[in-house]
Amino acid sequence: QVQLVESGGGLVQAGGSLRLSCAASGRTFSSCAMSWFRQAPGKDREFVGGISLSGLVTSYADSVRGRFTISRDNAKNTVYLQMNSLKPEDTAVYYCAARYYSGSYLSRLRYEYGYWGQGTQVTISS
Repeated sequence: QVQLVESGGGLVQAGGSLRLSCAASGRTFSSCAMSWFRQAPGKDREFVGGISLSGLVTSYADSVRGRFTISRDNAKNTVYLQMNSLKPEDTAVYYCAARYYSGSYLSRLRYEYGYWGQGTQVTISS
């Protein structure tokens, strides 16, 4: 059982930066691959970025590559999403997701993630 709580969302002007945090419960956080997804109104929930349990492997959606950085601190049971050069199209609810997986492959499929946070709203104004 893993419980995830996102925080750090808010209203930011285009070109600005924001850092999201996802705090995980339990002692098994280091056994989980972690990802961030986002969902805008009327759209599917889409993959944003993922990170392996070791933090050595990362993956990003083409739309955010070069602007967003995912990282994790296993000692703090926390995963982060640093978002720079934000655009209005980044506006969405951002969700943290966890998957028990020890390999280097980072899935972008929603159904492969067994645990989800409640989401945090990110709004980018132009």
